[in-house]
Amino acid sequence: MGEIEAFRGVRLHNTLTRRKEDFVPFDPADVRMYVCGPTVYDYAHIGNARPVIVFDVLYRLLRHLYGAEHVTYVRNVTDVDDKINARAAEEFPDLPLNEAIRKVTEKTEAQFHADMDALGALRPSHEPRATEHIEGMKRMIEKLVARGNAYVAADHVLFDVPSMPDYGRLSGRSLDEMLAGARVDVAPYKRDPMDFVLWKPSKPGEPAWPSPCGIAAPGRPGWHIECSAMAEAHLGTEFDIHGGGIDLVFPHHENEIAQSRCAHAAPLMARYWLHNGFLQVEGEKMSKSLGNFVTVHELLKDWPGEVIRLNMLKTHYRQPIDWTVKGLEESRKVLDRWHAACGDAEPWTGENPVLPKLLAPLLDDLNTPLAIATLHHVAEEAADDHDGDDRAMFRAALGLLGLGGLTASEWESRRRAGAGVDEALVESLIARRVEARSAKNWVEADRLRAEIEALGVAVMDKKDPGTGRLVTTWEPKR
Repeated sequence: MGEIEAFRGVRLHNTLTRRKEDFVPFDPADVRMYVCGPTVYDYAHIGNARPVIVFDVLYRLLRHLYGAEHVTYVRNVTDVDDKINARAAEEFPDLPLNEAIRKVTEKTEAQFHADMDALGALRPSHEPRATEHIEGMKRMIEKLVARGNAYVAADHVLFDVPSMPDYGRLSGRSLDEMLAGARVDVAPYKRDPMDFVLWKPSKPGEPAWPSPCGIAAPGRPGWHIECSAMAEAHLGTEFDIHGGGIDLVFPHHENEIAQSRCAHAAPLMARYWLHNGFLQVEGEKMSKSLGNFVTVHELLKDWPGEVIRLNMLKTHYRQPIDWTVKGLEESRKVLDRWHAACGDAEPWTGENPVLPKLLAPLLDDLNTPLAIATLHHVAEEAADDHDGDDRAMFRAALGLLGLGGLTASEWESRRRAGAGVDEALVESLIARRVEARSAKNWVEADRLRAEIEALGVAVMDKKDPGTGRLVTTWEPKR
């Protein structure tokens, strides 16, 4: 299959070249993507969720264009890390550290899956754990030493940055600029300040494995080598797309490229590098010290997952996003309208004329804001549909963004339950208010309305256009 067939209209902004390019996979029968995943020691915060949602949309788009069976998506799980060690010792002080670490990582990974499932993210094809690929990391490290790109010093193995002439190409910075902006670990055994750790000795009680390169002391891998080894194991030495947050460009992704290219004597690690922008909360950088640290788990207690997802997609993935309660409220109102437009129609399974309208902006570097604007127009057409076909087509189109998974009835029921509304009580009070209005007891009707609204419910009186009768409906205020 040639390149003409491989190009399906997708254009992506490549961080490596700093321009938008036609996406042409190495092999259209096996489109391959790697995205850096969670370090499993705590709940995922909303910034962690952004790459999950962004690259889930790309995954859905590629599956639609190339076929689900022809796309491989790998997102790793980092389960060996200093933060994990600290959390394990804190939560399970009476257990051996290795056992405590296993409990923390298994629990946290399960929490991560539950939260991302609630956001409508598809599971990747593979989710490798770092600890399952130690031997692959050691083999890669030994290759780097053998090729003269790494060296052993004081029971460490370090990558020799000056051995790679074009190191820094991804971030577009010189060695001096990177050194000035980096938190460099100054160590007497380093040949160059920019050299970074591939392997290091473990402290007593920490996770440890037999070391590579003849080092007698047991140790553990550095962070960067983990992704290089896991990507190679599941996608090969060169693959199509590598994604992650903009904060990973340097040093993590820069170092991945250095390790992988030098180990395999390859011109590339990934052909296209995609990065999502930063996230702030209510105009400020998110941090625990400012009290604005927002986890997905906490958000899901107050907002449906689709609201969080839509709110994320209203901003183009490469732009910074300001996460606000006002934005969430607006996204919820949009979804109220969209679900009402869909009704209880099942998603359309035949040829769908709505999809090309939605595909056009997504093909242009995942322009989700323009795709959402397009959906507003489609929703208006679907709302006026009486035979149900437009509604079904609209709901199927929503699926390309990971939305529309619920019928209108399911959405309303979920919203009411999520808002903590006692449906039976509200319905009972509304019935009493209808009786009071029928008896023209306006004082009692107004009193009942106030009682209902005090439960966190908005009451709407509308005339049925068919019968002319007054119909009362209600919904949670949020």
